Amino acid sequence: MLNILVCGIGGKMGGNIVDLLKDDKDAQVVCGVDIHAPEGCKVPVYSSFEGVKEKIDAIIDFSSPAVLDGELEYAIKNRVPVVLATTGYTPDQLEKIKAASQKTAVFKTANFSLGVNLLVGLVKKAAKVLGEDFDIEIIERHHNQKVDAPSGTALMLAEAANDVLTEKRQYVEGRSGIVGKRGNEIGIHAVRGGTIVGEHEVMFAGEDEIVSLSHSARSKRVFAAGAIKAAKWIAGKTQGMYDMNDVLGAIL
Repeated sequence: MLNILVCGIGGKMGGNIVDLLKDDKDAQVVCGVDIHAPEGCKVPVYSSFEGVKEKIDAIIDFSSPAVLDGELEYAIKNRVPVVLATTGYTPDQLEKIKAASQKTAVFKTANFSLGVNLLVGLVKKAAKVLGEDFDIEIIERHHNQKVDAPSGTALMLAEAANDVLTEKRQYVEGRSGIVGKRGNEIGIHAVRGGTIVGEHEVMFAGEDEIVSLSHSARSKRVFAAGAIKAAKWIAGKTQGMYDMNDVLGAIL
């Protein structure tokens, strides 16, 4: 039985992790790290990683970049793999994550949905076949509480297309005013409204035809389920940087 620490256990995603692991035969939540313990929580919740007493096999983090330093220090010191499901890291923090992966196992991806990561692979294939002669536009839609734009997943999809193009394209985030003729670019557009969980569409527009690839998440539970799969997959690994491609490779 794997012992999981949930960082951000008081949030909605932390609650989803706890709920999904209630009857799991392979893993269990043994404690959490958060400023406030959720109502009715049945495991210890610490305000920082310094207070953690339990033996931990993996960390799942759905909190904020603010806890990163203490989290990485704990993970390195105790050789605990960490699943980073938080977005909005600064360039400096990304360098810290990369450095930490040389001392402990780190799992990081812009989106934990297996469907989205399958979409990334399909976008690469489409871009390889169509990309040189087709314009590429990405539209992402999220709820009105999301603070960053464009989404990390939209950027991941743009990078997937760019990776296989002979001539790399710049990213243009939205357009306004008289922008002139389209250049060598990938357009990325962010929509914010209501309670949209997450929708991403990649459009390949050519002469007289359009090919669209899309994914729609109907519940945040899909991200929690993906993070749990990642935690089970990374448990026991000593060091390295991993993402959902590694999990998909083990499944397919």
